[in-house]
Amino acid sequence: MKVTMLSTDLAKSIFRLHGIDARGVAVLRRQLTRQQLLPFLAKLSPCLVGTEVGPGAHFWAHEIGKLGHEARLIVRT
Repeated sequence: MKVTMLSTDLAKSIFRLHGIDARGVAVLRRQLTRQQLLPFLAKLSPCLVGTEVGPGAHFWAHEIGKLGHEARLIVRT
């Protein structure tokens, strides 16, 4: 399983992840607690991680970036 792009839905206690490979095929669907998120991402090969802008999103983007991933914040209009 080679995740190239990962979408995260940040919430208060449960985070949902959806990952796709280079062909755009879903290869990962996960639900993690706040404590499980960074250890899980540390095990993944570096990839693009997108998350919606909201409370705490900049903190998470910084932490995810420190793990070698490219973190991007997405603004919904």
